[in-house]
Amino acid sequence: MNIFNKMDRVEFLRESNEASDYIEKLKLLENKASGDIKSKIEKEIKICTWGMLGEKNIAFELRNSGIPMYVLHDVNIEIEDLTAQIDYIVVTRKLNFIIECKNLIGDIEIDNNGNFLRKYTFKGKQIKEGIYSPITQNQRHLEVLKKVKKDSFNDNFLFKMGIDKTFDLFNKSIVVLSNPKTILNAKYAKKDVKDQVIRADQLIKHMKFHINQSKEFASSDKQMLSIANDFLNLHNQSKSSFEKRYQEFASAVGVDYAQDFGIDNITKDTSINKSANSAYLSNSGYNNFFDNAVEENLNDIEPKQELENKTIDIDKLRAELKEMRLKTSRKENIKPYFIFNDKQMDDLIDKYPKSKEALVKVSGFGEKKAEKYGEEILSILAKFDCN
Repeated sequence: MNIFNKMDRVEFLRESNEASDYIEKLKLLENKASGDIKSKIEKEIKICTWGMLGEKNIAFELRNSGIPMYVLHDVNIEIEDLTAQIDYIVVTRKLNFIIECKNLIGDIEIDNNGNFLRKYTFKGKQIKEGIYSPITQNQRHLEVLKKVKKDSFNDNFLFKMGIDKTFDLFNKSIVVLSNPKTILNAKYAKKDVKDQVIRADQLIKHMKFHINQSKEFASSDKQMLSIANDFLNLHNQSKSSFEKRYQEFASAVGVDYAQDFGIDNITKDTSINKSANSAYLSNSGYNNFFDNAVEENLNDIEPKQELENKTIDIDKLRAELKEMRLKTSRKENIKPYFIFNDKQMDDLIDKYPKSKEALVKVSGFGEKKAEKYGEEILSILAKFDCN
């Protein structure tokens, strides 16, 4: 190491408060909302709070790492039609770490094909479902960063080839499970997958291991700061995902989102209107088990129930319900969504009725539908409930 290097601390070059500001704005908007939109805003607040807590856990680990580093939090990048919203970029003397934070409810299992399964408890039952691979998600972030780097050399073919060969040597992907209660089971996962997914309490140990293993030359203070500033200059302040999400909620409530969000000199998306947003908000996954699990864990909505060794495989349950819907629609020569749409199916799984009387209370199911399709639907639910 250069004896003139004096950078021996953790320094945050960018520390975003956008999530907390967004939550505060949502709380104000919640007071103006009513009915279904109000409940969706409440749920959004809980989910964002949960995610923000996870990122704070990572920030705590980084601040106390003892590794000289520059940290950038919540970096939004856009190039052509590609976007990346990166939770943390960490620049050390030898390596850059691109960190994706996942504050998931429940335990995570990774199989030998790299598939992610999440298991958690909801309403006294153990739920098992597949989730989108956070490794794939973070790899796309790395691809965006690589493209930015290559494009900076314009038509210099040799430099672009060099980036293709060396990019992965200097830039490492890490997916951090920031919920301290999460148990990670990756015993069947391949080595390269295991190496990318860790718990928050293993983050610093993991980073130190890779830094020590790296054979690259250590950067000087000046070089390290230059690299960090290059990343910082990629951040696009106007592309905040929170702004777009707030716009959707505000438009559904019927307020001027730009004025209410405290944004100056922005271009409103006039293609989004109140009715469009109501449709968006009602079909954007707010009735799924992830939201309900977050809600239960944050607020202890209902008392803990003893498990009776019942496990519901959500993916298989949805597949059977969709198959039943398709077969019935073909038999009756009608559109599948006339029987039930995806939103109604989520509500069906959420409420998990065990009788036709209970089925009537599910969104989209009146007495006629419950009488016509109820027996077959209830038999599918009962089959999974007994597993």
